[in-house]
Amino acid sequence: MAHGPDSPPSDAPTQHRSYAPETIGFATLTVSDSRTLGTDTSGQLLGRLITEAGYRRVTAAIVPDEAGEIRRHIHHLLGDHEVDVLITSGGTGFSPRDVTLSAVRPLFDVEVEGFGELFRMLSYQQVGAAAMLSRAAGGVVDSKVVFALPGSPKAVELAMRQLILPEVGHLLGQVRRREGGAVTPGGSRPSR
Repeated sequence: MAHGPDSPPSDAPTQHRSYAPETIGFATLTVSDSRTLGTDTSGQLLGRLITEAGYRRVTAAIVPDEAGEIRRHIHHLLGDHEVDVLITSGGTGFSPRDVTLSAVRPLFDVEVEGFGELFRMLSYQQVGAAAMLSRAAGGVVDSKVVFALPGSPKAVELAMRQLILPEVGHLLGQVRRREGGAVTPGGSRPSR
């Protein structure tokens, strides 16, 4: 049905959100040669924001800045049936040790281009032109969602509060609906 200028707005976003899973499990992966679980402030912040939003953090891990190790950990974490979303932090810049995107991007079945674009736009409001030095990205891997974030706590908080947490259920619902996983609006997570 076509909507003209006098037509009421579509409630398609509301209908699409109705396909969001009721429960969402997160895994977090910090990419760093020097941090431990005890000194990983961004990883700790991720855990707090996930649980404050009513979601579940299934696991947290740290991996060195090595593309092969990053990829191996991603496959392992996404292989857990309780993990729906994987958030990496660190390694998204342009230094020689920033290899997260080289490891993650080839795994994407579909890239969520708007995530990186919006993240850089919002970052620009905080840090100015330095925002273009972030290669933050998001994508879908085997009906699960992966976001690669910078390692700074400010960047993590910005991405989580303004982009990921408000829309992750909507995104998962759309991905799984498209792939035939979600059967009913508001239903539980499809079995895998």
